Amino acid sequence: MEDPTEQSLWRPLHELLGRMDAEIGRIYTDRDIKGLKPTYVRELLQLHLRGPMTITELADATGRTHSALSQKVAGMRAAGLVRTVPGADARSKHVTLTAKSKKLVELLAAEWRATEAAIAELEAELPYPMSQVVRDVESALARKSFHDRIAEKLR
Repeated sequence: MEDPTEQSLWRPLHELLGRMDAEIGRIYTDRDIKGLKPTYVRELLQLHLRGPMTITELADATGRTHSALSQKVAGMRAAGLVRTVPGADARSKHVTLTAKSKKLVELLAAEWRATEAAIAELEAELPYPMSQVVRDVESALARKSFHDRIAEKLR
């Protein structure tokens, strides 16, 4: 059998996004911030703006699954960015910012705005902006889901 993973139309996109995230990560490294990943910023800002939340509430606020957020919270906790405290019942936990992350939120908000400005600048250089590509893909998927497209090819 040939390796089907050798062919991947969107691997370059995934790799590009990974490289861009790594560039954002360099901003934190330049400032000697340990344990902070670009993928944590949205959650940290939401916790700063909305206050302590359960993992379910944080997942809803960021459009993630409970499972994904639970794993992310574990990583942020290990990095000293959040802590969890028991919620109203034994099954829930509230996620709160630590003193370390509270010191970072202004930088994180500024980095978010700077990143968005850099993306807008980059998109202005492109003949067909990625944000338009995303809208066009979403429109196409509204007509026929990705699941249905894959299932058709498996028949």
